[in-house]
Amino acid sequence: MHSDGTVSIRVNGEHKRITAGLTLAQLASELGLVPEKVAVERNLEVVPRSTLAQVIVEDGDELEIVHFVGGGDHAGPLADDSWTVAGKTFRSRLIVGTGKYKDFEQNAAAVAASGAEIVTVAVRRVNVSDPKAPMLTDYIDPKKITYLPNTAGCFDADSAIRTLRLAREAGGWELVKLEVLGEARTLYPDMVETLRATEVLAKEGFLPMVYCVDDPIAAKRLEDAGAVAIMPLGAPIGSGLGIQNQVTIRLIVEGAKVPVLVDAGVGSASDAAVAMELGCDGVLMNTAIAEAKDPILMAAAMKAAVEAGRLSYRAGRMAKRRYADPSSPLAGLI
Repeated sequence: MHSDGTVSIRVNGEHKRITAGLTLAQLASELGLVPEKVAVERNLEVVPRSTLAQVIVEDGDELEIVHFVGGGDHAGPLADDSWTVAGKTFRSRLIVGTGKYKDFEQNAAAVAASGAEIVTVAVRRVNVSDPKAPMLTDYIDPKKITYLPNTAGCFDADSAIRTLRLAREAGGWELVKLEVLGEARTLYPDMVETLRATEVLAKEGFLPMVYCVDDPIAAKRLEDAGAVAIMPLGAPIGSGLGIQNQVTIRLIVEGAKVPVLVDAGVGSASDAAVAMELGCDGVLMNTAIAEAKDPILMAAAMKAAVEAGRLSYRAGRMAKRRYADPSSPLAGLI
């Protein structure tokens, strides 16, 4: 002990002079530590935490004091994460179709499991031979779920425009989904006819969400023509191949001032998550759910995937590195 009533010790490799007679618990407190949250090694022997208040620090002691460390900032609660298209706000970012199901009951159950607030509906002739036949509206209430009339099966602008005019007359819908297909084998969009239809519909007061190729230049032209949402394909309709070109989808997202939703090609929940991680506002799908072995279970999986992908996008992906980077900090190693 020194003449001033102190002793010399080393703590975590650093020399210190402390008041003589301190216990290990008192020393930890003086260092700003909570004794109950640290482990102490004294002269290469671990000191039981239950005895820290009894063991006296002596001159020449070498101490190692450790605790568990982590990292990262702690954000507050997640803010509201709704999205808006043409002035209408929705919480679910999953839009589902209403085709290919074995019956309306299964379709309705899948919609419920998906949590979707929008469903696409095809405009078809009324069955005049059996006017009492069941209809989709008997199972999915358009007062609770937003119907999005689409132009599935239209191969030119005129037929698409005609179809949506009838849809508006039938149900008052102005928010619609426009798709004009080029040919039956690939079901790829005909962008010349799609653009022409978009211009006409926008002038007539429609609010078209437009299915298109994954081309950022075409997407911008559609937006300028009056599209309220851009819906690039991830892969051919009904293929289940997943997003084939993440680069162009991301470019469309970055350049658009309206919502961007991947439409077509999703096959699995991971495909939906990828779309959301690219920054898309939502995902539209039909076959991936309807043709699953268990459509209800797949609908729930898609709901979870869209939500997880969106959270991942909002969180901000870590940077990619060519080499390993330790998870635990190297500073403070014993």
